[in-house]
Amino acid sequence: MRTNPTPRKAGSKPIPGATEMDAIALLTEDHAKVKAMFEQYEGLGDRAHATKQKLAMQICTELTKHATAEEEIFYPAVREASKENEDLVDEATVEHAAAKDLIAQIMSMDSTEELFDAKVKVLSEQIEHHVEEEEGQMFPKARKAGLDLVALGEQIQARKDEIDIPQRMD
Repeated sequence: MRTNPTPRKAGSKPIPGATEMDAIALLTEDHAKVKAMFEQYEGLGDRAHATKQKLAMQICTELTKHATAEEEIFYPAVREASKENEDLVDEATVEHAAAKDLIAQIMSMDSTEELFDAKVKVLSEQIEHHVEEEEGQMFPKARKAGLDLVALGEQIQARKDEIDIPQRMD
């Protein structure tokens, strides 16, 4: 069941009857959003340079916010929950580093440059692999560990909201 996040100010009380989104639901929703953007990108024609540029920047921004919040909040909680999660968290962290390198390259390029589409495609494939592992292995272990996923979800959303990604100025 998907729930809607309830925006709240720090220190405020929950709104009675409102449903909050747990960390796994929030991260899974992020995965679906980025997957849809990659699919939209792939459907664009060779001459849709302005649209490709804008969409690639949106993808990179979303992935950067998501990865930062995961690394700072979710991964440490999963790691702390059980020793058996350490290898999963380590692998996910390395995958994030590879993705961030590609994101930096894409964000510094223009969509008309050689290899732009190829880099977006490779990023899409890396993220697809990463998501399969998170959703198939890490998330079930996090649920089983008894983490306070609602509190983590609130922290993750708050962190993502704080992050400001500078966009290219052309």
